[in-house]
Amino acid sequence: MTRFVQQTLLAAALAVVFGAASAADEPAKKPAAPAATAAKDAKPAAPPVALDRNKISYMVGMDIGRGLMQIKDDIDIKVVEQALEATIKGDKTTMTQEEALQVRQAYMQQMQAKRVTEQKAAAEKNKTEGTAFLAKNKSKSGVKSTASGLQYEVEKEGTGPKPKATDTVKVNYLGTKIDGTKFDSSYDRGQPATFPLNGVIKGWSEGLQLMPVGSKYKLYVPADLAYGENAPGPIGPNATLIFEVELLGIED
Repeated sequence: MTRFVQQTLLAAALAVVFGAASAADEPAKKPAAPAATAAKDAKPAAPPVALDRNKISYMVGMDIGRGLMQIKDDIDIKVVEQALEATIKGDKTTMTQEEALQVRQAYMQQMQAKRVTEQKAAAEKNKTEGTAFLAKNKSKSGVKSTASGLQYEVEKEGTGPKPKATDTVKVNYLGTKIDGTKFDSSYDRGQPATFPLNGVIKGWSEGLQLMPVGSKYKLYVPADLAYGENAPGPIGPNATLIFEVELLGIED
């Protein structure tokens, strides 16, 4: 653990030192306006921050704290402080470097095993809930199912051509989990997204090929047609997903 904290402190210090150095070493950028105009319009630089040991120490402490947030329940902050003080002063530590390395390796293995257990439990829970949701959802009025298990609902039927699997499409979309949690949205970004249909999840590729340009569908995507057990963190393993998709066009 001592080595872990040391590395966190070192990373924080290096970020401060080299961040400032890189800014100082960066070559001056060519001004957009002629030099005379730039000088005329230039505003006085803001006064530098007044530094002292307390401010620097507190800033470093905040960086270390953020770095340790994920393991806060596994550590005693007083012991961390003792190890920091002894290490910085060069005093004899209660662990040798070899012992600290052994603790670090054992702790990393423990964390990995915990993540695997949590991932497995989440995958089973999401799969069970997703299966129940889809079984109930397919009986809703207006919901249709395909042979693959994809479910969809037509909110607006367009009149344009349907894309092929090799096409690139322009869409607006909102992605949520079955509990309503939003994980992605082109609407929030303020601009449509462009995707090749052979480069997205199976449920998207199949669902978009059902849609004429100008359509808006709601897609209910089972986990095996989405990300399966390897979903990004905000989604979670074996999650059934819901997408509201507007097909705006097919790209040339």
